[in-house]
Amino acid sequence: MAELAALLALALAAVAALLWRERRASALLRRRLDAMALEQQQLQQSCARLAPAGLVQRLASERDEDLAEHKQVTALFADLVGYTALSEKLEAPQLARVLNGYFERAADTITAHRGHVSTFLGDGILAYFGALEPNPWQCNDAVRAAVALREALRSYSEELQREGLPAVSVGIGIHRGIGLTGLIGSRDRREYTVVGRTVNLAARVQGLTRLLGSDILITAEVKAELDPSIPLQAMPAQAVKGITEPVVTYAVLAPPSA
Repeated sequence: MAELAALLALALAAVAALLWRERRASALLRRRLDAMALEQQQLQQSCARLAPAGLVQRLASERDEDLAEHKQVTALFADLVGYTALSEKLEAPQLARVLNGYFERAADTITAHRGHVSTFLGDGILAYFGALEPNPWQCNDAVRAAVALREALRSYSEELQREGLPAVSVGIGIHRGIGLTGLIGSRDRREYTVVGRTVNLAARVQGLTRLLGSDILITAEVKAELDPSIPLQAMPAQAVKGITEPVVTYAVLAPPSA
């Protein structure tokens, strides 16, 4: 009986040890699964900042090249006025504070008008409307975003001046046309963007804002799709680099009604 009891005790101890190991392995597995779920959630949140959920899902199931499409898009290029002088005048922390506030307001305004910020280029911003999803009102959205940014920066400038910092303003160029949309870049770094003549011309039009003395300029292609209630002023045609014919632009005069 003593031997049987000893054997039974050993068996129970072995079973207990096995159950303990299984519970420990189960707890470890559960922690790993929780960590993976959190990592997936964080990844989805990061991707959501770059593209809508539908595109993120396509990224997971398709090759990068399969996402490339030619689309009708509206490109908005914004650039700070007098950035070189600003950068020479301010200390690094002050300059970073001014830039971060500018980028934040610009990104919020563009997103609120159904646009997508593609990239920050120094003190410039490149954004698209109609690139990620169909948008028949993309020209109206782009122009209203530009006007809203104009107003947001006026308010921001008042805030900066109360802190003893200089006011800021932007020049904005907007053009509509066909562009190649997709994940573009190197093997190690790609971004969802638009490339082609449409983007180049938007940047050229932005460069005309200083020459023509208007902070928001649009092309004839944008005007053709624009709500006629938005007040515009025709500007003299200008030759721009890379474009054969002189480019006709229109200044956006006043905030349109929402």
